[in-house]
Amino acid sequence: MATALTLSPLTACGGDASDSGDAKSLTMWTFKQSHVQALKNAAADFEKQTGIKVSVKAYGPDDAYTTKVQASAKTGDLPDVLEVHSDGEDFALGATGITRDIAKDVTADWSGLYQEGVQKSGVVTPARYKESEPSDSKTHGIKEGQRFSVPLTSGTFGIVMGNKKKLAEAGITEPPASYEEFLEDLKATTAKDPKNGGVSLGLKVKATGLTWSLQPLAFGELGKEKYQALWGKDASGNFASANGRKVLDLYARMQPYWMPGTQTLDIDAADQAFAQGKSAWDIGGTFTLAFLQQNGMNPEDVMAFGFPGPEKGAVPKPALAPLALTGLAATSTSKHPENAAKWMKFLAQPKTAARFAKDATEVPSTELGDDAAAAMGATLAAMTKAFAGAPENTYDPTVNDFRPPTYDQDSMAEILADLTPLKKKDAQTAGKDMAKLNDNFWASAEK
Repeated sequence: MATALTLSPLTACGGDASDSGDAKSLTMWTFKQSHVQALKNAAADFEKQTGIKVSVKAYGPDDAYTTKVQASAKTGDLPDVLEVHSDGEDFALGATGITRDIAKDVTADWSGLYQEGVQKSGVVTPARYKESEPSDSKTHGIKEGQRFSVPLTSGTFGIVMGNKKKLAEAGITEPPASYEEFLEDLKATTAKDPKNGGVSLGLKVKATGLTWSLQPLAFGELGKEKYQALWGKDASGNFASANGRKVLDLYARMQPYWMPGTQTLDIDAADQAFAQGKSAWDIGGTFTLAFLQQNGMNPEDVMAFGFPGPEKGAVPKPALAPLALTGLAATSTSKHPENAAKWMKFLAQPKTAARFAKDATEVPSTELGDDAAAAMGATLAAMTKAFAGAPENTYDPTVNDFRPPTYDQDSMAEILADLTPLKKKDAQTAGKDMAKLNDNFWASAEK
């Protein structure tokens, strides 16, 4: 889900809208309207403790936020703190000089507050630095070891949600224990309500089918090594192989159950359809629940679980690794960097993060331990149960080093969409085309 801004390199401008000469005030911008009240509530507590007032403003959607940040960087009226998309946008902003390196500020006692899997989010790792080296990279100019954000929210995708009322009408009261049971549940809800009993997914963004459904399904069926081999150079294990056809056949079994027209819907529209009762199921992520709530759906009316593995697969109960979704970045023009750091660290405190989770209906990046269920509510806590699993049984979407360096998921997803929901190709043909495209990626990488 991480994105990067398309920005030209900028030199940090002097002047700052947050600098009114008052060292006891800060400004923060976010692109998520659902975070505003939660951040304002945290700001009120922060002011009581420190005497520092934080003004929070939202600019959205994402494109409008990008435009606002770009324009303000040029005119010198950036806020002190920005909420950013983690591990993408943060690096792009750092590369242009809009945000500053906070590596020396984030000490072990601070980073240790976060969930283990996201503690290094925002850090320029060797792999991130390598990605930045090409001169046309959006993050060109960052240096290994720098840190341009700390995580605020975390989560994962590949989360299936069901409308409890619709499910109960079809006799379903528990999450499916396997992919086969999930298909049976889909069959039951569509039989009960042929028009509105299917599953929605924002397949206008075709990569959602690949990354949110096919990939966790393939991991569950094949296990880590054979799953990664689908993108390898060896034809005996790629998408055209027996293993490739097997997972594509499994995925194609969802064909009868897609919500009518789901291939024309973007992610938000698919989630809205679910909230409006036009589908019984929705595939998204932990971040979806807040959006459903914004659109009038009670979180307690949602059954949630990780995309299930096949009953006889190599990993029948796959876990889903959490990843940082949004983070906090300090602007280079802030006149109060120490106070900005205090605010960012305050948001990482367990008590603050627990309240933020409840107020925003989001999974915080802070490790909440046994208090997680009480803080987040039953449905969001149920989603986080998908995080629990041994490393070898955990599907981690951030691990991509087994794919060709020039890999493009969007073009791969185009082929997958021709299999389902478009039904233009069968599994064998789709597998051959995906393998051919993957071979081309490897060939171009070796030139």
